[in-house]
Amino acid sequence: MASFNVYSVLVVLFVTCGAVMATKENDRIIKENNCETKMGLPCVLEVFTSIFEIGSISNKCCGELVVLGKVCHSTLVKRTLENPLFKDLSPAKIIAKSIQTWNNCLALIDSPSPSA
Repeated sequence: MASFNVYSVLVVLFVTCGAVMATKENDRIIKENNCETKMGLPCVLEVFTSIFEIGSISNKCCGELVVLGKVCHSTLVKRTLENPLFKDLSPAKIIAKSIQTWNNCLALIDSPSPSA
């Protein structure tokens, strides 16, 4: 029985250390790429709403998202998912919506605008 308790503690420590390392890695990527300074707050809110709730993104904010870059976009979504406030959300669904949002914005920005 004592060995089971030791094993349980080791598993918890391993999982906890992995989560802390992931958080530190995400924070490092965000800091190195200045991710938190590349988008205006209104666009951050639009993107957040479209991924974590239901909403659309304006062309302007799609442009800001693409300038933000895929690395920053993905890392910010992952860091948000680490927040206990979002523990009830399905990470797979959120990441799928994040990828869909990125691809939609990229296609919108890459496509030529119709001439008037």
